[in-house]
Amino acid sequence: MIPKIKPPGLEGDQTARPWGKPAGDAPPPQENQSVPRSRRSLWSVLFVVLLIATYGVSAYQDLSSPGAWSYWKDYFGSPSMTATAVTMADGRKGLAIQGQIGPAAAGWFREQLDAAKLSSGDVVFLSSPGGSLDQGLIMGAVVRSRGLTTIVGKVDSSGRPQPARCASACVFVFAGGKIREAMPRSMLGVHQFSSTGAKGEESAGDIVSRTQRTTGIILDYMTEMGVSPSIMQAMTASKDIRWLTEKEAFDLNLVTARYAGS
Repeated sequence: MIPKIKPPGLEGDQTARPWGKPAGDAPPPQENQSVPRSRRSLWSVLFVVLLIATYGVSAYQDLSSPGAWSYWKDYFGSPSMTATAVTMADGRKGLAIQGQIGPAAAGWFREQLDAAKLSSGDVVFLSSPGGSLDQGLIMGAVVRSRGLTTIVGKVDSSGRPQPARCASACVFVFAGGKIREAMPRSMLGVHQFSSTGAKGEESAGDIVSRTQRTTGIILDYMTEMGVSPSIMQAMTASKDIRWLTEKEAFDLNLVTARYAGS
């Protein structure tokens, strides 16, 4: 049987007390020991200043990066794309977007779709040289989630659809269409995507690995959208823009229907 051992200093009828609690009857605290109100106010002010300084420095560091400034400028300042709502001759609603796909284009695009009140079967006209890869993928996913039709085209001053070009990241937006119509004389352009980091920050092996991951993401996306995996062969054929013929676009199932407008 293990004997019970009393800790030193606990002889007699004494019992263990919480840490910091004085033994016996402690005298009540004197009123003049309280912290003056002016001093409490000073500490409150100092705490607020410290809090603002801490989070202010963090926010400045976030916004000081080129990517962050580009995003906020594109979203709140001067968007890189423009949008025009149209009504087609066949009664469908349309939204014509034009310009470079900027770093905040996906959020801007959602807002434009909401404002235009497009519903499933309505049309998104695309006229863009490309831009941000990830934003293009997100925009395409938004198009598919809303059941919209995509057409490479733009609208003139009277709102009539006209032929246009859609290249690079714009092709991913186009691929998001549930139906993808081919407007006469419009063009789709693809090219090889590469992934490069800042000079000296990544090894050649890291760049190759990141490029392979990007290629895998693109392939998965295009396959999910119903485009033939052979699209990757067309993309990797050249670093320059390769404009697909109408037959190639249909064979790759990148285009799924003839233009239904007039």
